[in-house]
Amino acid sequence: MTAPRRRPSLVRRLILLAAGWSVVALLVTGILLTTAFHQASLRRFDLVLSDVTQGLLAGSTVQDGQVVAPLLTDARALRVYSGRYWQIAEHARGGKMHPLVRSRSLFDQELNVAPDTLASVAAAPGKEFYYDTRGPLGQPLRAMAMQVSLPGRTAPVILMAAEDRSPLDAEARRFAFLTAAALVILGAGILIAVVVQVRVGLRPLFDLRREVSNVRKGKTDRLEGAYPEELEPLAVELNALVAHNQEVVERQRTHVGNLAHALKTPLSVMLTEASQQPGPLAAIVSHQAELMRGQVDHHLRRARAAARAQAMGERTAVEPVLDELASTIERVVLPKAVTIDWRCPEDLCFRGEKQDLLELAGNVIENAGKWCKSKVRVNAAPTGPEQLLLTVEDDGPGLPPEKRDEVLKRGARLDESAPGSGLGLAIVDELARAYGGSLSLGDSAMGGLKVELTLPRAEA
Repeated sequence: MTAPRRRPSLVRRLILLAAGWSVVALLVTGILLTTAFHQASLRRFDLVLSDVTQGLLAGSTVQDGQVVAPLLTDARALRVYSGRYWQIAEHARGGKMHPLVRSRSLFDQELNVAPDTLASVAAAPGKEFYYDTRGPLGQPLRAMAMQVSLPGRTAPVILMAAEDRSPLDAEARRFAFLTAAALVILGAGILIAVVVQVRVGLRPLFDLRREVSNVRKGKTDRLEGAYPEELEPLAVELNALVAHNQEVVERQRTHVGNLAHALKTPLSVMLTEASQQPGPLAAIVSHQAELMRGQVDHHLRRARAAARAQAMGERTAVEPVLDELASTIERVVLPKAVTIDWRCPEDLCFRGEKQDLLELAGNVIENAGKWCKSKVRVNAAPTGPEQLLLTVEDDGPGLPPEKRDEVLKRGARLDESAPGSGLGLAIVDELARAYGGSLSLGDSAMGGLKVELTLPRAEA
């Protein structure tokens, strides 16, 4: 069995759309900010290395064929493996490099450079080349190399400077973390603002839905709220639709009443004339006229019920109707002593006209009273926000399951000696269906028949 499709939500769609764009925008912003910060920090880092090499270039001399480095005042370059290093080297065979002078911080190590980087340095004298390498203790280094010529020396030399980039990387990670945290907080704030904005922006739609529901449930007969200019035409059209629907229903009721009057009068005349002229033909005419009257009453009743079921705003309290029916049927209708025990919440309402509820409940309760021994139990209760259940049970002989469908047929009578036309439960079944409800028969705990009548419910 396939699961029911989830209905799309306008609120959810707007929130997800805004949240999606916000996440993408914040993610791109975070990447751009982190990259920009890292590049700016790296440029400042490279400027320090450039200053060191420029100091070496300005102060280095050649004495007796040996390269002499200047006395640099950076204390870090004097501490072994401090993280700041410099070196003056020359090209060696095999594409390698031979150090001539190096900072004390290098101790017995030397700065390395990849062969392809060394080739690029040699191909572009005077140009600064920046690259990443590893230091004496394996720490990541940011290094720079530049090939220059010194006065008094024929062969060029390579000036190199390097510094531990671990603090730079740590600062970049810290900035990325802070940026991510700030953007997450900003994103959460944006999401909350979007939810509030959507809820506030769509509040007129929620109000319109609530008003339409109130009209359908009979609390009001038209939309009265003040709506924005985008929704005002919709509210006007809905009010026009409600008014048109009420007009159509009233017109149908008028036509049904006129038809009933037009048909019943000739039938009454036929019955009167037939009764005044006894004979076989008069008996046939009387019998058929009575059948026609019953059929007319049945179909007109059904038509009126269908028209009323489509109308908006009809609502009837169930408790007073059951009280009236119980008293009437106990004292007037039934020829025997019957106790009708009924229960119903005070706020339970039927979404329809009182006349129809009287006919629905009255037929079922009267039928139970005819067949019971002495007791009938009636219970009305809500089964949901839009439905109510009327249950009628008796202590009579009951009804076999194979005969229950038969009693719902118009004119069907299982006991010809019992009074009535056989239309009672059939009328209830069709009238309930006209209202979108249902009728079901079952076994009562009291020993007789249980009739369950599902009907539309209106809010109190």
